[in-house]
Amino acid sequence: MNDHAHDLALLSDATDRLLADAAALDDDAVALPSRLPGWSRGHVLAHLARNGDALQNVLAGRPMYVSAEGRDADIERDAPRPLDVQLDDVRTTADGFRRAAEAYDDWSRTVELRNGVTDAASRIPFRRLIEIELHHVDLGIGYELEDLPEEFVQREIEFLADRFGRHAQLPSIGLKDRAGRVWTTGGGLEEHVSVEGAAPDLVGWLAGRRDGGALTVTGGALPVLPPL
Repeated sequence: MNDHAHDLALLSDATDRLLADAAALDDDAVALPSRLPGWSRGHVLAHLARNGDALQNVLAGRPMYVSAEGRDADIERDAPRPLDVQLDDVRTTADGFRRAAEAYDDWSRTVELRNGVTDAASRIPFRRLIEIELHHVDLGIGYELEDLPEEFVQREIEFLADRFGRHAQLPSIGLKDRAGRVWTTGGGLEEHVSVEGAAPDLVGWLAGRRDGGALTVTGGALPVLPPL
């Protein structure tokens, strides 16, 4: 069972960390490239703000975005804004999502996200937490995968293992971190591959933030994961 109240508390802390770190930037730094190909730091901050609006739409039973094209256009429009405008937008939309979540009373409901994806409403706060934590890393301002809270890393590995589970183009993949925790994913092909390493390296590979070079692979080559 997803604990939305617990996740909302984690989300508040994570948002505060991101805003505090981003506040040390200036307008020139916001215009520099982020770690995401083709996106500046301004793109990342604009995306986080628009995602806050989008998840309010989800809780209200509206489409998450009007369209994929509209989503992309909004991010492009907002990316060049000055730092103070960016931070105010992220803060304001984060507060809006928090208020919408606090007023929400149907957490057992199934909601629709982008591209026909559905999920339990109770997992929406964790999905927002994923956006905040991973995009904080993507800003490239000193917050690394190793800085992510341990609870978040374990749950994100589990979340992504479930997302790639039974994928038709992946072998069965056994995942193991250095603490001995194990997960399985893939399974669409007959082959079996074992992938071991530090938890930040595992989550980085699964989330498309690291190439997996620090992982130990047995039983074959490191699988190529499909896009998230």
